[in-house]
Amino acid sequence: MDSELNFLLINPTAPEWRIVPGSKPSPRARIFRFSMLTSLAVAASLPDNVKVRILDEEVEALDFGAQADLIGISFMTFNAPRAYEIADIFRNQKGKTVIMGGYHPTFMPEEALRHCDSVCIGEAEPNLPQMVQDFRQGCLKRIYDKGPADLALLKIPNRKLISGTSYIWAQAIQATRGCNNHCTYCSITSFFNHKFRARPVDQVIAELKTLGRNILFLDDNITTDKDYAHELFTRMIPLNKRWFSQCSITIADNATLLDLAMRSGCKGLFIGFESLSQQNLHEWKKDFNRTQDYAKAIARLHRHGISIQAAIVLGHDWDTPQAFSNTLDFLLENNIDALQCTILTPFPGTPLFEQMDQAGRILERNWSKYDFKHVVFQPRQMSRSTLQSGLEWVLTNFYSRRNILRRVLKGAGYLDPYIVVTASLPLNLSYRYRLQTNGVWKTQTGGSRIDTTIACV
Repeated sequence: MDSELNFLLINPTAPEWRIVPGSKPSPRARIFRFSMLTSLAVAASLPDNVKVRILDEEVEALDFGAQADLIGISFMTFNAPRAYEIADIFRNQKGKTVIMGGYHPTFMPEEALRHCDSVCIGEAEPNLPQMVQDFRQGCLKRIYDKGPADLALLKIPNRKLISGTSYIWAQAIQATRGCNNHCTYCSITSFFNHKFRARPVDQVIAELKTLGRNILFLDDNITTDKDYAHELFTRMIPLNKRWFSQCSITIADNATLLDLAMRSGCKGLFIGFESLSQQNLHEWKKDFNRTQDYAKAIARLHRHGISIQAAIVLGHDWDTPQAFSNTLDFLLENNIDALQCTILTPFPGTPLFEQMDQAGRILERNWSKYDFKHVVFQPRQMSRSTLQSGLEWVLTNFYSRRNILRRVLKGAGYLDPYIVVTASLPLNLSYRYRLQTNGVWKTQTGGSRIDTTIACV
C-alpha cells in the first residue's frame, strides 16, 4: 500500500489581493471570494491516500517551506506570471515537483512546461489520479489530456478544507459545466469545447440537502438545457433555498422557467448583457442577445424578485467613445443591481485572440495585464487611453455613493429585504472598495457625461 502523499494546491492571485506574512484578508472583499469550489473539486478527485491542503493567496500567505511532496498550481491568464514565479521557486530552490492546470495552462501548455513538470489539460478529475500515480512511480508525463469528466461520477467535495468564514456567505455548488455557445471572446466555452453537461438531478438535490439555505451555483449557464433546468428548479422548491447563479438573458423569454426559478428560491442572476451594440454581439456570435429587448427582460426579472448583476464588455470594434455614456445611462435607467464592467480582453485560446493576433492588434503579452482592466489590444474606434478612461468613468459613476443609494432603495421595492441587506448593498459597497483598491477608481466622477470628442487615434 502506498504511503500518504502530501499535496499542496495553490491558487495564486494578483499583488493587490495577495496576503503576505503579517497581513490579513480584508473582510470588505469577502463577497468576491467564492470560487474555491474548483479547488475543492480537484481535492475530491484525489486518491484517498493523498492528503491535500488548499492555499488561497487571497486568504493566507504562501510558505515556500511548506511540507509537501507534490505542488499543484491552478490559474487563469492574469495570474500566470505569479504562478510561474511560485513554480520556479519550488522547483529550483526547494527541489519539488510541480504540476499545473486551469485555463491558462490548458491553452498554453508549452509555455507552462517551461516552469513545471507536468500540465493537466482541461478538467482535473479524469487526469489528476493518473498524474499522482505516475508521480509515485517516477514516470510523470509532460501532458495529460483525458477529455471531459463524467459528471455523474463526481464526489461531493470536503468543504472543511477551506475556512468558510473567509469566503462569501453562500455555499457553492455546481449542477452543470460548460456552455454550447460559440462566443468568440469567451475562454469558458473554449475550455469546455463548446459542450454543455449536467450532473444527475438526484445527485444535485442530495448535495443541496447537506448545505445551508444560501446557495451559489457556480454554473457557466445553468439554463442552457431548459428541460434540465425545469426539473432542477421544480425539485428545489420544497428545499426552501435562496440561490444565485449565472445564466443567459433568454431566461426572461421563458415564462414557465422564470416562474420556477422564482418559486425555487432564485434571488439573483449574473447575466452577460456584454454590449448595447447589436453589431458587437453579432461579431461575437452572441446574436441570441437582443439589445432591443434588454429593458423588458430586466423588468420581468425584477418583477420576479430577482436581482441582476450585469456583465458589460467595453472596447469592441463597434464601440465609439459614445458607448460609455450610453452604457451608464442604460444601467442606471433600468436599475441594474450590480455591475461587472470590463475591458474587452482577448484571452489565449479564444477565437478573438487568434483574430486579433493575426491582424497585429495584440499589443501586450504581459499576462498580468490580462485582468479585464488593462487595454492589451488596439481598439478600432478609439485610443487605448480613451478606452481605459471610459471604463474607469463608467465604474466610478455607477458605484458613486449617490447611485448606490438610489438603486438599493429602488431595489427594496422588488427584492426580498434579506437580499437587500445581506447581498445587494454589501456587493455594491464591496465593488466600490475593490475599485478604489485596484487602481480603477477615479477621484472625480466627471459629471454625467464623458467627453466623446476625444480623438480616436
